[in-house]
Amino acid sequence: MLGKKKPAGSSYKGNSYKDHSFVARNTEVLGDIKFAGGLHVEGTVTGNIVSEDGCLHVHGEVIGEIHVPHIVINGVIKGNVYAGEHIELAGKAVVNGNVYYKSMEMMLGAQVNGSLLHSDKPQIQLIEHKPQALAAVEAGVKPAETANG
Repeated sequence: MLGKKKPAGSSYKGNSYKDHSFVARNTEVLGDIKFAGGLHVEGTVTGNIVSEDGCLHVHGEVIGEIHVPHIVINGVIKGNVYAGEHIELAGKAVVNGNVYYKSMEMMLGAQVNGSLLHSDKPQIQLIEHKPQALAAVEAGVKPAETANG
């Protein structure tokens, strides 16, 4: 009732956000999204998604990089995911890219077609996900050419 304190529960803030945004089914967003609070993606986002303190729920598709503290995936991600605090990969999650995380839950059926990279650092998005040598090889330059000019 009014005036009563709520019992102490989980420190996970994902369900207590006041400001929520929603990308509905049959909706396509072209461009980067920066948000605070909660973002629910049921449609398609083609662009990067960034938040310093938000929670992202993906049930649709994201084509781009994601940099958020908390994320729940039950859809498709085509790009790297940087979860600063916690990531949950539900049963229908498909990630085609690397996942950088501090803590993770992965349900039966979830797929990651890339690397899972753990770090206790709070700023996981600062991790370099593509070494220069690998980038040079993908660009068609031999590693010896990059060292000798």
